[in-house]
Amino acid sequence: MRIDAHQHYWVVSRGDYGWLTPASGILYRDYLPKDLKPHLEREGIDRTIVVQAAPTVAETRFLLELAETEPTIAGVVGWLDMEDEGFADALAQFMAHPKFCGIRPMIQDLPDDDWMLRPAVQRAFKELERVGCPFDFLTYPRHLPRVVRVLEAFPNLRCVIDHLSKPPIRTGQLEPWRTDLARVAAFPNVWCKLSGMVTEADHARWTPADLAPYARHAVEVFGWERVMFGSDWPVCLLAAEYGQVVAALREVLGDALTPEREGKLFGENAARFYGIAE
Repeated sequence: MRIDAHQHYWVVSRGDYGWLTPASGILYRDYLPKDLKPHLEREGIDRTIVVQAAPTVAETRFLLELAETEPTIAGVVGWLDMEDEGFADALAQFMAHPKFCGIRPMIQDLPDDDWMLRPAVQRAFKELERVGCPFDFLTYPRHLPRVVRVLEAFPNLRCVIDHLSKPPIRTGQLEPWRTDLARVAAFPNVWCKLSGMVTEADHARWTPADLAPYARHAVEVFGWERVMFGSDWPVCLLAAEYGQVVAALREVLGDALTPEREGKLFGENAARFYGIAE
């Protein structure tokens, strides 16, 4: 089973995508399974993990309803208010849904870089750790030292770094991202999505060589057992088509991508992390 571990669907008229405006260009339209399926078929991808794109419970419900009728959706990573006193009960309700497979707050958009260290949020992390619910970190490099502090407090938290934590690929800067990502990778329950790289590069002039130092470092520190492919479609369309994202990753990894490792990167690891059955 080949899995794209990170993509999105949305319907603009739903109205809770605060970041999605006419200025978003190609992204400012509806994106649904019928739009993605030809690309999945072309690249031999069987199923996907759909990730929230709005910080609302309503959008999570929308994605789960979509998943109930769309067989290519393996699981939904939704959103819950981690500061709400009823977080544990809300989490339990969603975990009862067979296609709910984790949560993701939009940390990158929050004005407080220390948000994840707040007492209420820490209680939510403790509950996530207790029940074994996967957690997606959507962060920038400046957040990684705080991620380390979360992991020190909750070493059994099952989590994944989205988009390599969005390193500054456009400028080619590696530090302190490289060192901080290695610190995060030292925790064995943390995984990394090789996703979102093309949109952190120069949209008009990027090449696979621009992505190489970042993707290869992530593989080096996390190992082949804890990395997974994600297209970040349709956000990737700002810089590349679906097939170009797949081709670029293959080129970057080159001969190191043996058939066994490809199986892990393009499916097996995502299935293990999110608990996806055949």
